[in-house]
Amino acid sequence: MKISSLDRVKKVDPSMEGAEGIYKQVPISKNDGSPSFCFRVFTFEPGGHTPFHRHPSEHLNYIIEGNGTIVTESGEERAIKKGDFALIFPDEKHQFKNKSTSEPMIMICAVPKEYE
Repeated sequence: MKISSLDRVKKVDPSMEGAEGIYKQVPISKNDGSPSFCFRVFTFEPGGHTPFHRHPSEHLNYIIEGNGTIVTESGEERAIKKGDFALIFPDEKHQFKNKSTSEPMIMICAVPKEYE
């Protein structure tokens, strides 16, 4: 068993081309012995966003603070807010954006352990 406190997990710049104003924390990963999943927490500063991207694995997301949008492959912006879950399918092009000008958006993102 491992218990991890988010306030003790280092925030890092994910160094993703096209990302702006986001930080990543990884409280549980394969490095902790997790057999299947990795939990990541992303903090989006006001106006922060991921790149418009796709990847071969699904990821499961839960918004724990704030609100924003997910941009779909067709360019549609779908609203997300605290308490919402989002499933991004494998190879589905997407982008997360914090639309706030004053508040952060914080999101848990679960991916297969091999992805992190």
